[in-house]
Amino acid sequence: MTRVRARLGRWRDRLLTLAWMVLIWCLLWGRFSWGNLLGGLLVGGAVLSFFPLPPVTFGGRLRLRALLELAGRFVTELVSASIHVARIAVQPGYRPRGAIIGVRLRVRTDLNLALTAEAISLVPGTLIVEVDRERGVLYVHVLDVRGPEDLTGSRDRILATEARIVRAIGSAAELRLLAAPAAPVPPTERGADR
Repeated sequence: MTRVRARLGRWRDRLLTLAWMVLIWCLLWGRFSWGNLLGGLLVGGAVLSFFPLPPVTFGGRLRLRALLELAGRFVTELVSASIHVARIAVQPGYRPRGAIIGVRLRVRTDLNLALTAEAISLVPGTLIVEVDRERGVLYVHVLDVRGPEDLTGSRDRILATEARIVRAIGSAAELRLLAAPAAPVPPTERGADR
């Protein structure tokens, strides 16, 4: 019974992915027509056949209040960071220092890694440099670092973003993982060139 459900779930996920690809294909062409729909189906089917994605499972549930909090906080951080980066750009003679920090996430699912990385990268002043999938570590370039307190603040913001994402869409088991303190990234894992 569970094998049948898993197989049906994979087909459902593939069909949803194909539908999204067809929609984006039509939006890129700028109009919906039978030709664009057929072309989107062919291109999407080829992409899914020749470049299969690893299965990403979603075991959580959507929580509307937490989802709204995530969206609101994201917009607030986006505006605040944009103003900060714009101020740095127009400040004469100021040269901001950057740093690359490693942040070990508490929930190490592929979906959480991807969503947290995307949310972090969309905010100006931060950029994902590398993702260590096995260890659940995001390596993030942070702009305008003046001291150790800025590094700690950046780590805390990344972990807070992860917590908001998990509270919005995570499972009960993932929510329990948030209660555990985040493990630091040991120096041996950071590498000399990061």
